[in-house]
Order: sequence, then C-alpha cells, then structure tokens
Amino acid sequence: QVQLVESGGGLVQAGGSLRLSCAASGRAFSSGVMAWFRQAPGKEREFVAVISGNGVNTYYAESVKGRFTISRDNAKNTVYLQMNSLKPEDTAVYYCAVRTGGVLATSEGRYDYWGQGTQVTVSS
Repeated sequence: QVQLVESGGGLVQAGGSLRLSCAASGRAFSSGVMAWFRQAPGKEREFVAVISGNGVNTYYAESVKGRFTISRDNAKNTVYLQMNSLKPEDTAVYYCAVRTGGVLATSEGRYDYWGQGTQVTVSS
C-alpha cells in the first residue's frame, strides 16, 4: 500500500513561485513513476508533469513547459513540483500520483495511488 501526502500549496500573485511536495510511504515509491495532475473548478483533472523512477526522464504538459520543474528525492521518498511564473490559469487542486509500471504516462487511469490534493490559487 502507498500513501501520498501533498503540501506546499497556497495563494500567490501572478508571476510568483511555489514548490509543491509529495511525501510517499510504501515500497512502490522508489521505483514507481510519479506524476502531478491538477483539477481546476468545473474542469476535468489534467496531466501536468511526470518523472521516471530514477529521476532521469521527465515530461511536461505544454501549458507548463518551461515554467514548472518536476524532481524527486528517493532517499526522502518525496517528489517535488517547482512552479515559477505562475498564472491565474494555474489555479487548481494539485494531486500527486504513482504508478508501479515503469513507463511514463500522462493518463490518470494509468496511476495506482493518489494523494488528497493541495490547493494552489494564483491571483491576477
């Protein structure tokens, strides 16, 4: 069993930065693909970023490429999302997720475990 707990969300002005953290427990973390998704009010949950188990490979949604950076520290069982140059349209609940398979995936159906989410609000 894997438990994921997100933190680091909050209210920030447009152009600002936040760093989200996702602390994981369980054996699946160290080799599992980790991803961040987000869900804005009235919209479906969407893919944001994904990172391979060894941290070497990453992939981003076009909407965040160049502004967000995903990373992980397997020694701390934690994955991060550094968000810079935030825009009001980045406002959403951000979720981390893990899949035990080794292939990077952008579809939420491919992920086995999810956190409860952390709210990010960007004011204009």
